[in-house]
Amino acid sequence: IRAAADAWACGAAALPKPWQPLKPVLPMEGMRNVLITSALPYVNNVPHLGNIIGCVLSADTFARYCRLRNWNTLYVCGTDEYGTATETKAVEEGLTPQEICDKYNAIHADIYRWFDISFDFFGRTTTPHQTTIAQDIFQRLLARGFLLRDTVEQLCCEDCQRFLADRFVEGTCPFCSYEEARGDQCDKCGKLINAVELKNPQCKLCRGVPVVKPTQHLFLDLPKLEEQLEPWLEQSWATGDWTANARYITRSWIRDGLKPRCITRDLKWGTPVPLDGFRDKVFYVWFDAPIGYLSITANYTEQWERWWKNPEQ
Repeated sequence: IRAAADAWACGAAALPKPWQPLKPVLPMEGMRNVLITSALPYVNNVPHLGNIIGCVLSADTFARYCRLRNWNTLYVCGTDEYGTATETKAVEEGLTPQEICDKYNAIHADIYRWFDISFDFFGRTTTPHQTTIAQDIFQRLLARGFLLRDTVEQLCCEDCQRFLADRFVEGTCPFCSYEEARGDQCDKCGKLINAVELKNPQCKLCRGVPVVKPTQHLFLDLPKLEEQLEPWLEQSWATGDWTANARYITRSWIRDGLKPRCITRDLKWGTPVPLDGFRDKVFYVWFDAPIGYLSITANYTEQWERWWKNPEQ
């Protein structure tokens, strides 16, 4: 309190001069370098106050605080644009997925600009950099033996003549009987669902009853990571600042044992899978979207790896 009072008595003239980083903002030797991201807002809606309060505003507040502390700060964000939610919105509005993304990306950018959110860069995930980085990560996983191939039973709508991605299927949760569960997860009980496990499934496009057919997909071999993951989690729980909810969910996954997780989908709108036998598929958005943080930074600066592959700074 005494130090605060002394600093206040000295007045604004005693404050250090504000740090003005060069453009683009890059890590600087001898400075505290801070990279901030907001959770990427999904592109198929108009953001409302709750969206802004939920992630964008808190990150913006922290970015402003960091700049006031004269920390070298980069704050990036952008719209998450691939996946079935975009396809669903495109069907609803009679537009192509690309047109939907262009429309709502502009709306998002305008709203955040109106709120004076202090992004250094606001980008999007439908870019060549996203394809390049996502496919590179995929090839590294493949080369290191972290991918599995498996034939799975998947719901197919014969009226629409397509395999149905998770968001195009709705039915009753097999665990809690919630009647509006999606084909990948139940929003009521939170359990992950294989779409073929849904009771009374319906195609969301035509309301027809889908049939089960086999199709081949690629999976992340998550069980291979359990032995390394458990000691890392123990250390992170002891030293980090995890919420009770995050601890509970993570513990339940470890307790039940990690399962292989599918990373491909029978869709057209997404990052193409660069592997023979799977070139008519795209990456599942939950594999693809987190890579958007890297690709958005890459669209901001060619030297993006100085932020993402630079633990010393």
